[in-house]
Amino acid sequence: MKKTISLILLLLNVALVASAQNLTVQNRPYTDLRPFHFGVVVGLHLQDIELMNAGPQIITSEDGTTVERIVTCDQDRWDPGFTVGVLGELRLGSHFAFRVAPAMYFGTRHYTFMNLSETLENGQPVTETQEMKSAYISTALDLIFSAPRLNNVRPYLVGGINPMLNLSGKDNDYLKLKSYDVFLEIGLGCDFYLPYFKLRPELKFCYGLINSLDTNHASRLQDATMRMYANSVKEAHSKMVVLSFYFE
Repeated sequence: MKKTISLILLLLNVALVASAQNLTVQNRPYTDLRPFHFGVVVGLHLQDIELMNAGPQIITSEDGTTVERIVTCDQDRWDPGFTVGVLGELRLGSHFAFRVAPAMYFGTRHYTFMNLSETLENGQPVTETQEMKSAYISTALDLIFSAPRLNNVRPYLVGGINPMLNLSGKDNDYLKLKSYDVFLEIGLGCDFYLPYFKLRPELKFCYGLINSLDTNHASRLQDATMRMYANSVKEAHSKMVVLSFYFE
């Protein structure tokens, strides 16, 4: 009997030692128990836009004659931008939290218009380009679902709505976007508990829910030759891929 008890105690001791080897000292063990906390965010993003072309247009010249033109438009490249902001996070339970993150997004979009009805000497269609600087003020409203913490790591999923104010756009551009937009966003991230703060890298995908194109812009253009390009698009939905780093 004594040998059996000694063997059991030995096996328990071995199990405890083996388990302890897989554990590390937890940094900031009570940080997730706070009912509310603040932080800052910096990041990078790529902006894209999904354009729906209008198709053939009937153009009326000054002498009253009409002609059909087909113009297409596309954002032909992804230009990087950067993000800065702050956050406030409310604890809803062991695994859920609600986050409000006001931020500013700065970036650039590059559009290429192709007039398929007119060609150059080399046979290529006549093209026009537009570079649009973008600046958004956003207030993301996100729900976070976190997995159980393992040592100093805790992965999570995030989803929510992000209304934005568009501060950019010129009256003499071919295309102009509305002064507001609303994005649906979903992503994933991971909390890293460091000795003095919590670092949270997060990858998020954002898609515009409304038609962000200012459809009345073409009628306000003073240069009549620009209206053909302005009317080549009838709908636009903005998209972004955002890599953020939260410091809490």
